[in-house]
Amino acid sequence: MPQPPNLQAMLRQAQEMMAAQQQAQEALKSERIEASAGGGMVKVVMTGDLRIESLNIDPDAVDPEDVEMLQDMVVAAINEAIRKAEELQQSELGGAEQGGFDPMSALESLGLGGMGGLPGGMPGGGGAPNRAARRAQKRK
Repeated sequence: MPQPPNLQAMLRQAQEMMAAQQQAQEALKSERIEASAGGGMVKVVMTGDLRIESLNIDPDAVDPEDVEMLQDMVVAAINEAIRKAEELQQSELGGAEQGGFDPMSALESLGLGGMGGLPGGMPGGGGAPNRAARRAQKRK
């Protein structure tokens, strides 16, 4: 008979993973990403947690006759900064496939995973039937 899962060890591991993820999220706040558009005429500095710290516009980029071009450059620089920050977040925080906490794996290790439901008379589950199922069997 297989050994039951060690719930204390699983809880400790989950708490350690959550603490590590919180530390990584805090570290992202101090990371800086710089992006530019228009050949450097518009520059954005953003933190790793997607906060814009600064926006610099070269005076040569300001043309009262072509405000749309300036708007496009600002949008492009911000979008590039967001893309870089998201890449940084993915590399720092990762996901389940990179060793992060995967709730489905935790459930499977408890014998509760998959799409079949819980044991005890629930659909697809194994184990003993629940009280209502036992009563129904007695009536037959």
